[in-house]
Amino acid sequence: MKVKDFMIADVISAAPVMTLAELMALFVEKEIGGAPVCGADGELLGMITDGDILRAIQPIDRKIFDFLLYMECMEEMDVKTRLKETAGTPILSIAKTKNLVTVTPEDDVNIAIKHLSTHHFKKLPVIDEENRVVGVISRGDAIRKIQSTILKDL
Repeated sequence: MKVKDFMIADVISAAPVMTLAELMALFVEKEIGGAPVCGADGELLGMITDGDILRAIQPIDRKIFDFLLYMECMEEMDVKTRLKETAGTPILSIAKTKNLVTVTPEDDVNIAIKHLSTHHFKKLPVIDEENRVVGVISRGDAIRKIQSTILKDL
C-alpha cells in the first residue's frame, strides 16, 4: 500500500503568522493535536503540536541565577500568567522547523509507519515534489486504516 491510500488529503494547517492563542483556538475548534505550518502557497514551513503549546505555557518555578557577583531571580509563574505572557507569540517561534521528517504520496506505507513509531510523531506531513503539503498521516488514522484494510484480511 502507498501513503496516498492512508493519508488525509483535507489538511488542516496553521499559518506562520498565527499566534499561540489563535493556534489553540484552531486546535480546539477542529479537535486536533497537531498541524503542519504552511506558507501561502502550501509550502511546508514546520510542524506544531499540542505538546509545543504546553511547553510554551508551562508554569515556571522560582529560580535564582548566580552570575558571579550578580544575582537574578526569575519569579514563579502559573499557567494563566504564562499564557497571558505568551498568547501573542508567533507559532513559528515554537514550532519544529528544522530536520522535518516527511513522506510523499507514492512512498510505501511501511515508511510512514516506521517514522510515526520511531520518532513518536503524532502527525506526519505528506509533501509533493515542490515541498507543498498534500496530506497528513496521523497515528490514529494509520491504526484505523490498518485495522479496516489489513487486519480484516488476516
